[in-house]
Amino acid sequence: MKTIILNGDNLSFQEVYDIAHHHHQVDISEAAEKRIHQSRQLLFKLAGEGYPVYGLNRGVGWNKDKYVFAEFFKSYNENLIRSHCVALGPEASIPEARAMLAVRLNTALVGALGLSPEILHLFRDFLNHDLIPVIPKRGSIGQGDIATLSHIGLAMIGEGEVFYQGVRMTAAEGLEKAGLKPAVLGPKDGLGILSSNAHGAALAALLVVEVEKLIKLSNLAYCLGMEGLNGKLEALDPRVNALRKYRGQIQCAQDCLAYLEGSYLKKPDKNRALQDALCYRGGFAVNGAVLDALNHLKELLAIQLNTSDDNPCILCEDEEILVSTNFEATSWVIAVEMLGIALSHFSKNACYRTMKLSDPSFTKLSRFLTPTEGETIAYGTIQKTFTSLDTEIRMLANPSSMDYFSVAGNIEDHANNSPLVVEKVNQMVDNLKYILGIELMHGAQAIDLRKEKELGHVTAKAYALIREAVPFLEKDRCLTVDIHKMYQLVQSEAFLELL
Repeated sequence: MKTIILNGDNLSFQEVYDIAHHHHQVDISEAAEKRIHQSRQLLFKLAGEGYPVYGLNRGVGWNKDKYVFAEFFKSYNENLIRSHCVALGPEASIPEARAMLAVRLNTALVGALGLSPEILHLFRDFLNHDLIPVIPKRGSIGQGDIATLSHIGLAMIGEGEVFYQGVRMTAAEGLEKAGLKPAVLGPKDGLGILSSNAHGAALAALLVVEVEKLIKLSNLAYCLGMEGLNGKLEALDPRVNALRKYRGQIQCAQDCLAYLEGSYLKKPDKNRALQDALCYRGGFAVNGAVLDALNHLKELLAIQLNTSDDNPCILCEDEEILVSTNFEATSWVIAVEMLGIALSHFSKNACYRTMKLSDPSFTKLSRFLTPTEGETIAYGTIQKTFTSLDTEIRMLANPSSMDYFSVAGNIEDHANNSPLVVEKVNQMVDNLKYILGIELMHGAQAIDLRKEKELGHVTAKAYALIREAVPFLEKDRCLTVDIHKMYQLVQSEAFLELL
């Protein structure tokens, strides 16, 4: 199994995804190992000199003015973990929790935290032994996911629950089976475990990979629909799009032309419309807008994954510990909301394309793609299903990063709700997998009715995949079954393997 070396500097979205979903092992680079030891030593040195350190010899939050005596370091840090375990279900999936562990470990390796090396090794060992804490997902307001990440610390001290190799059990039992000992918490360890943006950032990193795949799938559905529509390809011309200069639009047009290579659409047809409806004429450009929004998010989120989000911030070279606001995540959280808005446009476009395929005035085919007018109803009622899903998407696209309270004695008077923001966009992505599955189903039906055999090299393979899962709609049947089959096909990533 592949091992990913973490160094606090270059963790990629795909690596987070592979650690989460493919159980890739992790290790710590030599340079990062050296940094975490140096920062820990500096922490003790400054504390020994009487330097007030938040979370070490001083309390946290509203209790920042409370002194913590050395003889109480262990009990104080354990109580800090327990008292912050206030999160509610639903629980994070095992891949989501694995991603949180990986992201928190990587940001700690920057060397600005001062967490004990033994605790950081435990993050690594939890991942490599597949010992995954049970983490409820609701309760964090962002700005440091203390209410949820505290459950990682709870498992590390042998309390709470874990999944050991997929089986749920007490943390004490899981540690024993994995051959690991419960953590002995020292100064600042409690704060270091629970105070970071690793919950929201980890889910956002997984989201990035999912949306990348979704854009490719939508381009494919668009192309298959174009062949069902007998659409006009002029808008895809690279010369036209080069004049516009939007990188996402140019990339999506290029991909669509590649999928349609060899298609009958490249041949002239006097019956073809002069201009198609905007959902087809500009469908790839809307997908390009999503790609542009995604790339903006990737730029900001990559910084989050590979920098310190800790307070206070240890500066080893200068031998100082400074108060920081590096836990401020609003830059990338707003970018997630921007992506959600873009996906709402993406969804609406897919719904309209699917509707157009059922409309004879656009396709010159039968109404609702029925094979037998007046006998088979075909794809009439299904419009209610995908438009209902789109309604949910419109609701989920509404921003929520600004909906927060001032808490902790009015000290913590800003937040961004990063986990909620990401969770909403994740739900949008799941809805879109159904919507695109239905669009692909319509595209295949329209192609059958058009009886056009010269499909694109890629779209022909996509059509064949659809017909393996869902046969031509000859007679009315329970379409819930077909929708579910298409969703499973989308989830399997079989379409992506064609691209």
